[in-house]
Amino acid sequence: GGVPPAVDLVLGATAGCLACVLTNPLEVVKTRLQLQGELQPPGTYPRPYRGVLRAAGAVCRADGLRGLQKGLAAGLLYQGVMNGVRFYCYSLAEKVGWTRYRGGTVAAGAVAGAVGAFVGSPAYLVKTHLQAQTLSTVAVGHQHNHENISAAFKSIYQQHGVAGLWRGVTGAVPRVAVGSAAQLATFTSAKDWVCQHQWFGEDSWAAVLTGGMVSGVAVAVTMTPFDVISTRLYNQPVDADGTGKLYRGYLDCILQISSKEGLLGLYKGIGAVYLRLGPHTVLSLFFWDELRKM
Repeated sequence: GGVPPAVDLVLGATAGCLACVLTNPLEVVKTRLQLQGELQPPGTYPRPYRGVLRAAGAVCRADGLRGLQKGLAAGLLYQGVMNGVRFYCYSLAEKVGWTRYRGGTVAAGAVAGAVGAFVGSPAYLVKTHLQAQTLSTVAVGHQHNHENISAAFKSIYQQHGVAGLWRGVTGAVPRVAVGSAAQLATFTSAKDWVCQHQWFGEDSWAAVLTGGMVSGVAVAVTMTPFDVISTRLYNQPVDADGTGKLYRGYLDCILQISSKEGLLGLYKGIGAVYLRLGPHTVLSLFFWDELRKM
């Protein structure tokens, strides 16, 4: 507390971008793993990406070391906008006292995440498209073939208008709402718990990191199915009128993945999700907390 919401907007955006630079390679790997074998029964499709480390190696062989930072500009834009709005809304909820009520931190985190996800959705759409692009020999999912971030925004807008930039937002809102609620609530609770038991001092960076590590586990477990659905909805090809060719909507996406890939299909790439979300959660919340103190 003690930081104005407007300042938290800037601090949240900065923290998210700093964390994004370090974790974007895992985001690329996660996207490829989640698109691999789309709507195909297990064991019936080639797997160019097997596990996090081997998948990272496959990305490097196909796209070079720079391939691990594909979509970085769009990722930074998304993290800056989404986290700025998210932390602003959460800080505003703190200021008016909503987080002092039972369940207040969870509700505030969910609402803050949903608003942030909606505002940042166009950047996440472009990020997903760019990170999925690669050589045809190791390509998974639909290939949109954008030249760069500006060309991607221009192409989507010209073909489908403003509404096209928010395609897939129905997957993004529940994804970030669930993840944000789990992240902010567990981070606050875990940090307070270790301080109350005098494991670390209240101003200790170790308390912040401990809270972030616990939060990272909670986020990965709760968020992975929503993350898979979001990736699929964002990356699917669409008709001229913007209608998805693979999924008619959010529920249809869940049903198709479950029926054709099994329930475990909703947890594709969970290793990459945790390895990405764990450090990202720790880093973003650590940067945010430290910047607030400064």
